[in-house]
Amino acid sequence: MLRDEVHKAFEVIKQGGIILYPTDTIWGIGCDATNTEAIQRIFELKQRPQEKSMIILLDADHKLESYVAEVSSIAYDLIEFAENPLTLVMPGAKNVSPSLINADGSIAVRVSKHPFCQQLIQRMRKPLVSTSANISGQPSPQNFSQISAEVIEGVDYVVNIDQHDLSAKKPSTIMRINPDGLFEFIRR
Repeated sequence: MLRDEVHKAFEVIKQGGIILYPTDTIWGIGCDATNTEAIQRIFELKQRPQEKSMIILLDADHKLESYVAEVSSIAYDLIEFAENPLTLVMPGAKNVSPSLINADGSIAVRVSKHPFCQQLIQRMRKPLVSTSANISGQPSPQNFSQISAEVIEGVDYVVNIDQHDLSAKKPSTIMRINPDGLFEFIRR
């Protein structure tokens, strides 16, 4: 089942499509993080301002250096010891669509521990865009049942995993981290 869903989602993403999928936090809308056209479709679906960038998911922390120019050693410690899913905003974004890079050159990255996300990212050999499965300004859905029909109908594929899990999920903790190792919480 998991392998089949990874394959279906991969085929959609490979063709430039966008998917609705479960993560280790809340449900996300995603695509290939190097495909600017697909990313623009997500901005349009969410009715989200372009300056509010989205995050990328990786399957392993050793891949950070492929997408961030200078990774502070503290970043690895924060990822390893975080009790909850952690998104790090780091300067020096590279090798992703310019649409994902903040005005200051930073990018938000999370290493996902969700088996579907990990396997899909491994198959893609690229980061996966992740943004909450809601229209901008509306509350983030805590589980699949709270996702609006507008979002479900606006994607090219809805992953058939975890849809019946009604437990309340919450977004990741977000921290900004500088190359010198200084960091601050943006969202706890």
